[in-house]
Amino acid sequence: MRLGLGVLTVCLLLPPLHAGSIFFFSTGTTDGLMATASRPDAGGLFEIESADDFALTSSTLISSATFDGLLTGVTPTIGDVVVEIYRIFPLDSTDPPSGNVPTRTNSPSDVAFDSRDAAGGTLDFTTTTLSASFTAGNSVTAGGIHPIPNQTTLGNGPATGEEVEFNVSFTTPFYLPAGHYFFVPQVQVTGGDFLWLSAPRPITGGTPFPPGMTDLQTWTRDAGLDPDWLRVGTDIAGSGAFNAAFSLTGTAVREPATWTLFAAALTLAGTWRRTRRPNQP
Repeated sequence: MRLGLGVLTVCLLLPPLHAGSIFFFSTGTTDGLMATASRPDAGGLFEIESADDFALTSSTLISSATFDGLLTGVTPTIGDVVVEIYRIFPLDSTDPPSGNVPTRTNSPSDVAFDSRDAAGGTLDFTTTTLSASFTAGNSVTAGGIHPIPNQTTLGNGPATGEEVEFNVSFTTPFYLPAGHYFFVPQVQVTGGDFLWLSAPRPITGGTPFPPGMTDLQTWTRDAGLDPDWLRVGTDIAGSGAFNAAFSLTGTAVREPATWTLFAAALTLAGTWRRTRRPNQP
């Protein structure tokens, strides 16, 4: 079909769908102050989730991530790795909440917005040992998460293990519209545990949050607290607020609305072709 000049102009001006600036976000290197358990429901163990936030100013394809943590135990063996993305309460949630935690303001939502896992083939991962032995000053481990009024346990004390960086490639990238999100990595470990290490808050060696968006603290929950969440610093440790050590890489993409307009232009072009008068001899 021959297109009108105006539609051809639109076609030439539109870049490819995936063309755009590179997105990179990082909370910086770990500060060793806190380590929080985060594991999938697997191997007969109940699920634990730890979450830290990031912000997007445009629609983005997230293609890879890193996160730093401890592998505890004498001979820990890594099984599945899961990455979940949550929006902020009350999105994807029951509102009002249950009242089993001090607050849900700025917490992750009840259920995940999207997820990827190694077992399902939607992510690949490698690990890099950063230190053969590393100690975090405090921790929140299995059994250390409780609803009110017993939420402030002051933590489970120091935790020592092998410091490992997980390098994750999403074979199916996350497509995320502009907004504020939580990143939740989980690692299945046989013969030990995975504890996600904290990073400085406010961010000092990483990527600042965009204007108008606040850097929120790390939250956590287990299967017994689900769908609610607790703040690792304010609610459980009883002082301070923590980030977690992670980074994200991706590509900003054209907003879907642009392509809707393009499709409408094509439709108009077809209508014009069918209704115009034929050329006079």
